[in-house]
Amino acid sequence: MILSALFVARSPGSPGAAEPDEAAATRLLRFPTLSRDSIAFVYAGDIWTVARGGGLARRLTADPGLELMPRYSPDGTWIAFTGEYDGNRDVYIVPAEGGEPKRLTFWTDTGHPAERAGPNNMVVGWTPDGKRVLFRSRHQAWEDRAGRLYTVGVDGGLPEPLPMPEGGLASFSPDGRRLVYNRIWTNFRTWKRYRGGMTLSLWVYDIPGNKLEKLTENDNNATEPAWIGDRIYFDSDRDKTFNLFSVDPESKKVTKLTDHREYDARWASGGPGGVVYENGGDIYLYDIAAGKSAKVAIRVPAERPAARPGFVSLSEKITEFGLSPDGKRAVFVARGEVLTVPAEKGNTRNLTNSSGAHDRGASWSPDGKSIAYLSDQTGEDEIWIVPQDGSAPARRLTSDGHGWRFGPIVSPDSRKIAFADKDLKLFWVDVASGRVTQADQAREAEINDYAWSPDSRWLAYSKQNPDQMRQIYLYSLETGRVTRVTSDMNDSRAPVFDPDGRYLYFLSDRDLNASVGAFDFSYVYNNVTRVYALTLRKDLASPFAPESDEVKVGEAGKEAGTEKETGKESAAAAGKEKKAGAREAAKEVAPIKVDLEGIEERIAAFPIQPATVSDLRAGKSTVYYMTGPSPNLSDDGDDGGSKGVVHAFDMEKRKDAVLISDVGSYDLSADGAKVIYSAGKQYGIIDAKPGAVAAKVGDGVLKLDGLSMFLDPRAEWRQIFDETWRLERDFFYVPNMHGLDWPAMKRKYGALVPHVAHRFALTYLIGEMIAELNAGHAYVGGGDMPKAKTVPIALLGVDYGLDRASGRYRIGRILQGQNWVESRRAPLTEPGVDVPEGSYVLKIDGVDLKSPAVPDDLLQNKTGGTVTLTINSRPDDKGARQVAVRPLADEEQLRYFDRIETIRKKVEKATEGKVGYLHIPNMGGDGLNEFVRQYYPQIRKQGMIIDVRNNGGGFVSELILERLRRVLAGMGNSRNGGVTTYPSQVFYGPMVCLINHYSASDGDIFPYFFKKYGLGPLIGTRTWGGVVGIRGYSPLVDGGYVTRPEFGTYGLEGQWVIEGHGVDPDIEVDNRDDLVVEGRDPQLEKGIEVVMEQIRKGPKTLPPVPPPPVKN
Repeated sequence: MILSALFVARSPGSPGAAEPDEAAATRLLRFPTLSRDSIAFVYAGDIWTVARGGGLARRLTADPGLELMPRYSPDGTWIAFTGEYDGNRDVYIVPAEGGEPKRLTFWTDTGHPAERAGPNNMVVGWTPDGKRVLFRSRHQAWEDRAGRLYTVGVDGGLPEPLPMPEGGLASFSPDGRRLVYNRIWTNFRTWKRYRGGMTLSLWVYDIPGNKLEKLTENDNNATEPAWIGDRIYFDSDRDKTFNLFSVDPESKKVTKLTDHREYDARWASGGPGGVVYENGGDIYLYDIAAGKSAKVAIRVPAERPAARPGFVSLSEKITEFGLSPDGKRAVFVARGEVLTVPAEKGNTRNLTNSSGAHDRGASWSPDGKSIAYLSDQTGEDEIWIVPQDGSAPARRLTSDGHGWRFGPIVSPDSRKIAFADKDLKLFWVDVASGRVTQADQAREAEINDYAWSPDSRWLAYSKQNPDQMRQIYLYSLETGRVTRVTSDMNDSRAPVFDPDGRYLYFLSDRDLNASVGAFDFSYVYNNVTRVYALTLRKDLASPFAPESDEVKVGEAGKEAGTEKETGKESAAAAGKEKKAGAREAAKEVAPIKVDLEGIEERIAAFPIQPATVSDLRAGKSTVYYMTGPSPNLSDDGDDGGSKGVVHAFDMEKRKDAVLISDVGSYDLSADGAKVIYSAGKQYGIIDAKPGAVAAKVGDGVLKLDGLSMFLDPRAEWRQIFDETWRLERDFFYVPNMHGLDWPAMKRKYGALVPHVAHRFALTYLIGEMIAELNAGHAYVGGGDMPKAKTVPIALLGVDYGLDRASGRYRIGRILQGQNWVESRRAPLTEPGVDVPEGSYVLKIDGVDLKSPAVPDDLLQNKTGGTVTLTINSRPDDKGARQVAVRPLADEEQLRYFDRIETIRKKVEKATEGKVGYLHIPNMGGDGLNEFVRQYYPQIRKQGMIIDVRNNGGGFVSELILERLRRVLAGMGNSRNGGVTTYPSQVFYGPMVCLINHYSASDGDIFPYFFKKYGLGPLIGTRTWGGVVGIRGYSPLVDGGYVTRPEFGTYGLEGQWVIEGHGVDPDIEVDNRDDLVVEGRDPQLEKGIEVVMEQIRKGPKTLPPVPPPPVKN
């Protein structure tokens, strides 16, 4: 489960949103590079240059998008960088003295990688002759961590890959024949002192000789190499804090060059006579001849437009919404502001105006006068209340905040407010006095679904027990007594009171209708939830008690007339009651009666179909709830956010009706007359009473163009930083924070917050802070920053090659795909498309294609519809023909399928069909689908290779292991149906599991338990080692996110396992790049060898059918 809208803020005494001293040296300078007389670096998303001795910097680039990773050419005349000038992130060069940037690549990214994957087409350096730029790209990768090193000429043209299959940061030797590099890529990850399977080592690769030599050991991280003369300079955390080192590539003797102890030395880059690097937001220059490092004082005269205060629209930043009691105004929480909007007439009101605080959890008081909310403006979450018309300042009700709190709910008499906190406690606060009373505390899991009784004397809520089931509880404010009112044999939640105090409605999962899987004899339960009513008084009948129509004895006409008159009187009475109710809304409500004895026995199910139900609300005579699609693990590109159906169940007629469909969520006004709904970016208010025809999205739509705030970015950045610090403090899986002085980390990195001038810099700073936790899954990303508009590039599912003699491009290889799966189509193999491998592509949509132009340039913005290729078997027009092709927008899935299908065929050929091969890309829905797609068709193989290399993690490992653990216990036979096994779909034969450094998260857990269950040996290299899990991303006020590592893994012997180390293989085999270059896969080869050896030693075949029995 994902907690929505989790936010924390700064403590009292934290540094404010002060601006840096303009006369002082500028900080948070990133990615420096060195020439003979200058240093180039990134500040606020732009590239700047300054003299080697420091001083006043000069801006080199000024695009709204990010420019990153500048690298001087060897002669200092050019700077290569990764930029977004034309929308996509590509390689550019610009004269070192300034000028127009020139784009060198036209390559799209693969998939949708997060910030921790680093930028695509990332400039790494230059070839020693200064003719080509070295960069890392995921363009042809089969998953987003598998980037490769390429070079591209300064005049453009088709980039050329280096021989190694993958690579990270690198530097050429002075003669260009060798390369020092990281084979693994982790440089944008936020995990300090990491020692798992992805620990960075330096290797030296002899390019013409195809020889690979290890330079540093992997018991610490060594990265960011610079080969200068006869030594290699690099950053390493072998002393915990990153410092600059050098090594002799021949003797491998390492020398420590700096001794930074507070901040890491990172992003070292070499140049004439020195190495520059960043440390604590400053740039340092190490002088090789002098053997000394010194800080370079740099002043950047930047305009800092991203830091300038100004008005911003909030209509795209809505995180919460609700209604006033009469439904005439809506309340929104957007970007940490509480605002109200009229249903039709009136002005939009921003009630909080707080750039430096995160206000959330808005709850309109039933008397309509005020809105309660949570705010962290004091440094801790506190309950505040503000007049709904903004006529007076907000008033703080609590002052004991010490951790994360869940949103307030105002009582019907508007005199009390309920709230909960991260310590699993439930409270209520008296609005007049501010006195806080603890109502209850759970043993596990937070309490977050509490509701008031109509007399404001009871709270209903659910708590989770150790069996992971929830039950409904009642708390009496008068007695302080807590009573469980639903059985611990059922999962029940989301209670709401009937406004008349007769019933307690709730959701419960009690309808069990199992479905059987299509490929596997296993069960799943969907649509198990229904609405239930608990009768609060013993003397009150069930709301669904039997009814009977009876005839009264008397004159028919008189009875008819009487009935008619009674109807009129009833309507009049109802009108009077409604008016009286309006007048008496502020009066004391009579206490409701709750008979606790035998209360569990007074539960009745609503006569509705069980479904996936949520968002229960109760009106006077109508109960509202929302149904949605059953949970689906597959990512089909639709988040399901607007598929909900709001139902209105009439309690008098006992009839269910659809109020509105295709919505994301809704809320009911306190008087039960209006409903507000969300559907994508639309919000509307409609009548709560269903009409003859259901309402539709767009009805009663609200105008939200007035939602705005005056934003002070610096104040918001401070709030985001502090919020992140508190989220980790409150939810990290162990309270000792791994022995880290967490307040000290806030002071250490918080000192740099005033120097932030761009959201990218804030993300970096937060990443550095949470990295100190030394835990996997500590991530940060997103946020509000200028974004370039990307330009899609059509992809044909091929690898191009350049015929240098003619300057024409040939199709070197056509990827194999599954043309019935849209994301895995191979465009040139679809029916009617005749384009063989080796064909020349002469034109694209009639435009001539010849080097140095590249195919991807001509395929820009052509992902919709078809493109027309002019092809030929020769590099000229004679005999050329045209072919219409429907391209792809992303090749990741196609390249993945091509890769695993190639390996599967290789295994089949090598084992003469005896051994099956399957790859599991992740432990999410996609990974489970791949397991099913590949496993069951091969279940009768004699052996099986389970490949979880590069597995990106998830949560379904136990589902897969459950299938693999099945033990053959018996056989079955039918005359015409063949033999069957007991249990069904059981694999009978030896297995091995292939792992590597990119087997991560649940991809760590899978091989750990594969080994624990004795399913077979692990072959490969140590896994990532990150198993402290998260429950999704916690959103930040500006749309960014941070994660909280909350769930640790420990063994039966009482020790923490896997985290920070990984899972060791039983048979260690490294897929060395020099061997992979030769077309080999040593890990796979060993897997085949081991399985085949076991088959030879003790082949397992299913027992044959015995002779027919003779029984007569």
